[in-house]
Amino acid sequence: MLARLFARRYLFSRQSRSVVNLISGLSVAAVSMPVAAMIILLSVFNGFETLVKSMYSAFDADLTAAPRTGQTFVLSQVDTAALARIPGVASFSFLLEQSALLEHGDRQATATVRGVDDAYTGVFPLGEAVTAGEWRVRLGDLEKLVIGQTMAWELGIRSLADADVTLYAVRRGSFSSLLPVGSYARRTEPVGGVFSLDLETERTYVLSSLRLAQELFDYPGQATSLVFRLDAGADVHAVRREVASALGDTFRVRTRDELRASFYRIMTYEKWGIFFIALLVLVVASFSVVGALSMLIVEKRADRATLRALGADRALIRSIFLREGLLICGLGAAVGVVLGVGASLVQQHFGLIEIPAETFLTKSYPVEFRLGDLVAVVLSFGVVAWLLTGLTVRSMIKNDER
Repeated sequence: MLARLFARRYLFSRQSRSVVNLISGLSVAAVSMPVAAMIILLSVFNGFETLVKSMYSAFDADLTAAPRTGQTFVLSQVDTAALARIPGVASFSFLLEQSALLEHGDRQATATVRGVDDAYTGVFPLGEAVTAGEWRVRLGDLEKLVIGQTMAWELGIRSLADADVTLYAVRRGSFSSLLPVGSYARRTEPVGGVFSLDLETERTYVLSSLRLAQELFDYPGQATSLVFRLDAGADVHAVRREVASALGDTFRVRTRDELRASFYRIMTYEKWGIFFIALLVLVVASFSVVGALSMLIVEKRADRATLRALGADRALIRSIFLREGLLICGLGAAVGVVLGVGASLVQQHFGLIEIPAETFLTKSYPVEFRLGDLVAVVLSFGVVAWLLTGLTVRSMIKNDER
């Protein structure tokens, strides 16, 4: 209690006005900026992580079932009625994915053709992602393609009025280097819509009807995967077990996070790599507190002598200056937390800083404040402050002082 009283008096007393106090104030500012920066950086990273996950969710379902052996399975072997009865399953759709060569005019590009059935929009609501045309891969007997905006530019498609694209797929088991043209199946279909997501998805996928894909790749009545959308709040792992039980051992059922496990793991490593780099900057900034505290200990030499004469032991004197250093660090951390949390929440809810690019996903820099990040920043800085302050006080107030 006495040590705390002295520490507060040294820092806030009206009679205590010196260069040391000025340096202490600057130290508070020097500490607050890295603390605020750490909170903002982690919040921005959280926002981009959520944005990336939302982009992948446009083409990665909540659950994906694929055969354990081979590329395809026969649709008739799936008990769709049993799957529909599983609690938590909102909708499901059959997909057939294979690589193909696309050609429009004198331009060519490779892509993954994703053949989808009529239930596809129940799993992936892509209507708002379509920037030109409409989301339809089949209109009666008329087949249409829906391609990404990046793919449209690569193929030189500027208008849907003249946007016929030819698809080439290798015939299974019939490729011949002597007659290569006859080794390809060929279909020419109009582009009915263009979607805008992330560049990778726009460049990778071309959507067609399931029937067209089955005919093009010669997989009649077959699919490569079965995708599911779950009800809001459903237990993903519990539903996965039910789906796996209904499909049998011939299928492997994975969640979206499991499909992208490596990517999400890398993002986590990058986030905490940024955290430790920012923490290193904070440690360097904290040395300003060391300087201010050292100067204060030197300036208060007479006070220390008076306290020793009154019977104060070395532990009490050290405790006074230890609390002084922690008080400076605490004030800096408090200011940094207010600035960092405030800036993050303002951007998160009001989006004041906009991204200078057109995208349907977000118009402003994505920010997502998480309480766990704040706890990590405060605890890590608390450890740094305690160590630096303790070492400074111990080295400046020697053991031979009585």
